[in-house]
Amino acid sequence: MLREIHPTIFYFGTPVVLISTRNEDGTTNVAPMSSAWWLGKNCMLGMSQRSQTMHNLVRERECVLNLPSVAQVKAVNQLALTTGRNPVPEYKSVQGYRYEPDKFAIAGLTPIPSRYVQPQRVQECPVQMEAILKQSHHFEEHCLAVEVEIICTHIDDALLVPGTDNHINPDVWKPLIMSFTEFYGLGERVHDSRLARIFRP
Repeated sequence: MLREIHPTIFYFGTPVVLISTRNEDGTTNVAPMSSAWWLGKNCMLGMSQRSQTMHNLVRERECVLNLPSVAQVKAVNQLALTTGRNPVPEYKSVQGYRYEPDKFAIAGLTPIPSRYVQPQRVQECPVQMEAILKQSHHFEEHCLAVEVEIICTHIDDALLVPGTDNHINPDVWKPLIMSFTEFYGLGERVHDSRLARIFRP
């Protein structure tokens, strides 16, 4: 039986992204988010326009989308309820957020240089995508929907289909998923996909 409801949140399940952006002082801020989806070489991101990440992204017009696997869940969780904004905005303060100037250190993550953009990458993440801002749109009262273009992708060799240099093996890639603010991983493949045959090597 179906019931009409008003969900408290619409996080039905999307990959977690650790997004790196450049602060005004030249340091890198890294923040977890999960409102992200891809189409072609572009990615749509949704976040509060009051966040340090969005301030940085709109100002600097570049970022890195670091995709953690399930192996990095503890590090991602360490970043929860932290912000790069100082002072902490009131709406975040009442939720228990605290200011942290070095997100890499508190999460036990390693910053490494990017090739084309200023924000640093997260070494532990097996997928790292350097991106530039294309456009942004106001979304709801305090949110921005931002379109970025992926200009460079770094990937762990272990994720590639053997004998190829650009085909990611979905049987090996284990993304960290957020569903209704809880962390999940992927299970086994449940069925062969006709669509996947187009992209297989």
